[in-house]
Amino acid sequence: MERGEKRKSEKLYKGIRMRKWGKWVAEIREPNKRSRIWLGSYTTPVAAARAYDTAVYYLRGPTARLNFPEYAAAAAEAGGLDGRGGPLNDLSAASIRKKAIEVGSRVDAMESSVSVHEAAGTGFKPCWALKEKPDLNEKPEPEDPDAVDDWVISFNPNR
Repeated sequence: MERGEKRKSEKLYKGIRMRKWGKWVAEIREPNKRSRIWLGSYTTPVAAARAYDTAVYYLRGPTARLNFPEYAAAAAEAGGLDGRGGPLNDLSAASIRKKAIEVGSRVDAMESSVSVHEAAGTGFKPCWALKEKPDLNEKPEPEDPDAVDDWVISFNPNR
C-alpha cells in the first residue's frame, strides 16, 4: 500500500488529524486567506469533527459539507446564520474559534464520560444506572445479625 493510500484510509472526518501522542486536533482555513483558524485539541475524533463542523457552518452556511449534517439545525439555532440563511459576515476568526471550541469541548466531555463507563472489563456502572434506589429513611441492616447496635446506644440523646 502506498503512503497516500494509507493516510487516506486512516482519515475519519474532514478537518481533523491525530497528533503523535493520540490527541485529536481540528483547524480550518479561513476563506480567501492562507491563515488557519485553530479549533482546539480533543480526546475524541468526534469532538474534533464537531468543532470543525461548527466552524465550517459559520463560515459557509447551510451549503457546507459537514461530518455530521444531522446537527446542522443546532448550529443554526445557536445563531450561526442570518435571517436569509447565509453566513454572518461580522463573525471574526476569534468568535468562530470560540463557538467551535464550546461545541467541541461539550462533545468531548460527553464522549469521554460515556467511554469511561463503557470501558471493557471494568464492571463499573454509573450511579444513575442503578435500578433499585435505597430508602434513606430506613435503618440499615447490620452485617452480623448477632451484633449489638452500639451506635444507637452511644448516640442516645437522653443520656
